[in-house]
Order: sequence, then C-alpha cells, then structure tokens
Amino acid sequence: MPRIARRHLEDAARQGLIENAQIDPLWHFLATAAPPAAGPRFDLTHVLYYLGGMLAIGAMSLFMNLGWEAFGGHGIFFIALLYFGIAWKLAARFERQELAIPMGIMGTLAIALVPLATWGLQHALGLWVDTPHADQYRDYHRYIDWRWITLELTTLAAGCVMLWRWRAPFMTMPIAVTLWYLSMDLAMLLVSFEAGSGWDSAAWTFRKWFSVCFGAITLLVAFWVDLRNRSRLDFSFWLYLFGLMAFWGGLTSLGSGALAGKLAYLAINLVLVATGAVLLRRSFTVFGALGVAIVLGDFSRHLFRDSWLFPISLSLIGLAVIYAGIWWSRREATVSAHIRQRLPASLQALVSRRDQAH
Repeated sequence: MPRIARRHLEDAARQGLIENAQIDPLWHFLATAAPPAAGPRFDLTHVLYYLGGMLAIGAMSLFMNLGWEAFGGHGIFFIALLYFGIAWKLAARFERQELAIPMGIMGTLAIALVPLATWGLQHALGLWVDTPHADQYRDYHRYIDWRWITLELTTLAAGCVMLWRWRAPFMTMPIAVTLWYLSMDLAMLLVSFEAGSGWDSAAWTFRKWFSVCFGAITLLVAFWVDLRNRSRLDFSFWLYLFGLMAFWGGLTSLGSGALAGKLAYLAINLVLVATGAVLLRRSFTVFGALGVAIVLGDFSRHLFRDSWLFPISLSLIGLAVIYAGIWWSRREATVSAHIRQRLPASLQALVSRRDQAH
C-alpha cells in the first residue's frame, strides 16, 4: 500500500480528479483515520534514531579497543551488565511512551552486550583459552575461530528471549548476524576435528559447502517466520539478508570451471530473482541479479578472450540488465499478480501481507 502525502491530493486536484475545496477535509480524514506507519521511514527522526543506536551498538561491539583489557574479566562482565540494565530500562521506558523504533534499538543494544558479558565472565572464571585469533574481544568480529561458539549460543538464547519480550523487528538483526558468525565458526570447529587445520584445500571446500547449507537453512527459517507472522512488522528481513549472504557467498566462492557448473549457478541465481519477485523480497533479487551478472561476465570473458570485443560485450550486457530493470518496473504488478494466482493459499496470504506493508 503506497503512502499518501498531501501533495498527492494536490496533484489529483490539478488533474481535475477532485476539487480544491476537498483537499483539506480529505487530508484531515486520512490523517485521523489511517493508523500511523509502524515500520521505519527514511526521515530525519528515524535517521537520528538509527544513527544514535548504531553508534552505541558499535561502541560495545565493533569498536572495542585494548583499553578495556585493563578492567579484566570481572570488570568487563559487570560493566556489560550495567550497560545491559540501562538498555533494558530505556527499552521499557520507550515502550511505555509508545516509541517502537527507539524501543527496538535499545533492545538490540541489550542483545549486542550479551557476547561481551559472556566473554568477560569466561575470562573471570578462567574458562577462556587465549589464541592468536581469540585473545581480545574485538577479534570476535574480525576472525573466525570455533572458541567464539559459546558467545554465539549465549547470544542466540538471550536474543530469542528478548525478542519474545519486546517484539521489535530490528532486534532480529544481531540474531541474524550471530547466526552468520556461527555458520563460519561451526565449520571451523568441524574442520579442526577432522584435520586439525582449516587452511588446506579440502577444508576450504567443506567450509564453503557448510556455508551454503547453513544459509539455506537460515532462509527456510526466515520463510517459516514469514508464514507464521500475522502482523505488518517485518521480522524476517535480517534473517533473509544474512541467510542470503551465507548461501550466495558460499555458492559463489565455490566456483566452477565446467560449463555445467556455471549453468547450474546461473539457474540458481535466476531462481533467486524469481523468488524475490514472488515474495516481494528485493534482497533475493539483488543477490540473484549479481550472480547472473557474474555468470554473463564470465561467459563474455571466455568467449572474447584477448579480443577488443570484450569491453563492448560487457557494456552490452550492462545495458541489457538496465533495460531488464526498466521492463520489470513496468510489468512487475502484472507479472506478480499472474504468479500469485498460481500460488498456494498460504503463500498468497503472505504476499498479500507483504504488499499491504509496502
């Protein structure tokens, strides 16, 4: 459902669809009768919400520095608990004030503090074994290491409980990121059991396939959440995004020198594009389109190796993709409606809810 602004009524009056005298009463009716949009909007207020929230979340995760090491395990644990309590109290306060976006951001900050508290507690109890890639908390976001799994499992458990409590879609973001981290660290753990090292060719291939499988499972979970969701809030966006990153990233990194492998990769990416069209999920379309472009570029490079036709062919492919976008923008509604008529009832209801949310 498109958002209605006053300028749309003014445009309608200029085109003779309504009278100028009807603009004010119509706008007043729409403003009072229509419920406020529950989701985020791209306006200054919401930009400030997310900017402030991401700064606070980044300070407690991505931008941790060595200065925190001076507090020791006990100090880090209790400071993280203090921050957690503040975030929880603010989330509760914003909930009472019916400020859904700030409430969700504070809930997300609380989830982001769980791995820090877990890491500090393990250090305090002497349960953490330092390694070159896991001796500082900031390495959690930089290096793949199976020792992080304890942090990830704790974060997932706490995140699910807090998401049940606050019911804010943005809180699925740290959960989805943690699932993505877990897919890489679990693969490293399994490889270390088998070979003791994660750097040989067979281990790398296993890790890529593990990423593909884990990403596919995450996408199925996101789809299940989508089917069960009866509200207009989008609880699946971040699960879809990071599931696609794991699935598509692992699939793309596998590569294939054989024509059959390239065609299979092309077919999978075309399915992603079609899935995006059916489910109204642009993330599927973006990843699928990137994959199609990679395959077409590879075909062009091999067909016109060391030829002056290569840049021309690549430019033509780029123009073709642009015109495909133009064609789709003009026929998206017709094609989507045609496809929806052939979907099961549950999928039709899901797509209908997604359409209304937009």
